[in-house]
Amino acid sequence: QLQLVESGGGLVQPGGSLRLSCAASGFTFDYYAIVWFRQAPGKEREGVSCLSTSDGNTYYTDSVKGRFTISRNNAKNTVYLQMNSLKPEDSAVYSCAARKIISGGCPSLRLPVNSYGMDYWGKGTLVTVSS
Repeated sequence: QLQLVESGGGLVQPGGSLRLSCAASGFTFDYYAIVWFRQAPGKEREGVSCLSTSDGNTYYTDSVKGRFTISRNNAKNTVYLQMNSLKPEDSAVYSCAARKIISGGCPSLRLPVNSYGMDYWGKGTLVTVSS
């Protein structure tokens, strides 16, 4: 069964850190674009970061640049999102998704999320940043 499972969410104080994990089963991340999304209550889902495993390129939405880092552990077939200097506005359900790369790499995070064409989705993990 092909699936993605996120973990690592929780409650953290402003300025704190969390590391989210996105583990794949039933397939490997080779030649995939893996995107971390988030959706806060009452807001649209947004693409936060993307890793292209075909060329290793990474991308971030402007609001998290310099604070979040996406990375991959090939042996564990897992993609991580290290989140530092967290702010209350980072609170959301974070989900990971994967899209097989036929050509190119990551979708542009500036485009509407429904245009990304992701193949597999995880169920999400809740991140709450609050004092």
